[in-house]
Amino acid sequence: MKISYYNIGCKVNFSEIATIQQKLERRGHSSVDFGEKSDAVIINTCSVTNNADSDARKIIRRALRINPDALICVLGCYAQLKPGEIAQIDGVDAIFGTKEKFNVINYIEAKNKKDKPDIFVSDLNDLPFHTACSEDNESHTRLTLKIQDGCDYVCTYCTIPKARGNSRSMPFDELKSKLIELNSSEYSEIVLSGVNLGEYLAPSGENFFDLVRFIEQSKFKQRFRISSIEPNLLKPEIIDIISQSESFCHHFHIPLQSGSPDILKLMKRRYKADYFENLIYSIKEKIPDCCIGVDVISGFPGETDEHFQQTYDLLEKLPVSYLHSFTYSERANTPAADFSPVVPFEVRKSRTIALRHLSDKKRLQFYSSQLNKTKTLLPEEFDFDTKTLSGWTENYVKTKLIGNDQHSPEYISGLQSDFSKAFRGKPIKVLLQEINGDFVIAKAIH
Repeated sequence: MKISYYNIGCKVNFSEIATIQQKLERRGHSSVDFGEKSDAVIINTCSVTNNADSDARKIIRRALRINPDALICVLGCYAQLKPGEIAQIDGVDAIFGTKEKFNVINYIEAKNKKDKPDIFVSDLNDLPFHTACSEDNESHTRLTLKIQDGCDYVCTYCTIPKARGNSRSMPFDELKSKLIELNSSEYSEIVLSGVNLGEYLAPSGENFFDLVRFIEQSKFKQRFRISSIEPNLLKPEIIDIISQSESFCHHFHIPLQSGSPDILKLMKRRYKADYFENLIYSIKEKIPDCCIGVDVISGFPGETDEHFQQTYDLLEKLPVSYLHSFTYSERANTPAADFSPVVPFEVRKSRTIALRHLSDKKRLQFYSSQLNKTKTLLPEEFDFDTKTLSGWTENYVKTKLIGNDQHSPEYISGLQSDFSKAFRGKPIKVLLQEINGDFVIAKAIH
């Protein structure tokens, strides 16, 4: 059977659909690109915003136009929260909630088109943990490993606990075995991911700090990157280990959401703005070259111009490296959906745009601070037009490589089909030299 896949959403979502794909391929089914003719289509959805819901419906309808006779299966957070909306789309065959999503593997082999969709969505009690991992790109340099799922927080704007259930984690012995197995694989970077990663707590009692310590002591050949971690869970002892580590990338992605004490309280976040401020300064004191990304929401109900300015001013003065700015979106069955006053959509968008401009400024400042420094580049792509290698440094600087000798454009372009074997995933020491748009030009060091 030919099966195509489409994923919407986070790294956890991506790792899950990749695992489903891998299991179906092991059963003899072939994978084709989404948009090609196929016998079945699996769509993994997100529901973090209204746009995510809308994107899911568009993709479902697109799949039906391209493959009207294919089996159409819809999974993920949108499927868990709003199966009825999906069921109204003519041609959908099956809808799988959070608990049931991996059952699509057996279901799809029956291949029975339905007049009405089968809906497999139940409550989220006693959810098991499903291990999942995925390659991030065609270069096979990076693997994302899901080690935690669900969330026990009660942020007033968020549907994730309703979509994914309570926090649960990969057993520690199983996780250690998986990391040891991956140590002999081709991957050069492993991204530790979870819905609320810092909440990692194995059934046997080990927490995220225990995992960080185990990885550091094990001296695996890969470098490790932490996908995203709540500020209240990024403990000083974790920062201390990573500051001295040769295993962990000097890169944190930390959600702030708002720099206003009033708005943070309305959001029911588990920290205050001054705590976040002190955390960022502490990280940069111990790890000066650390890249720090920040999530922030604009237009939360009740956010005045003054509240937004508090957020903007805090982020402007802090030594953060880039922002992921989101426009607030009302989500059904969340407390914030009933909060007032509602911020007009045009105001929300203008604030988001202001934050994106600030992000560009912050990234430029961070890249400028890294010039004339030696870093380690993992090549991921080869541009045949410009004859350049590109990838990311350990501290998340997007880099393109120029050089001489074995890294010269002439040599690299001569490889062509042998590029993957010669360079992909093999660390190269580079000197960061010049900013060019959204990347830094570097030269190989021999």
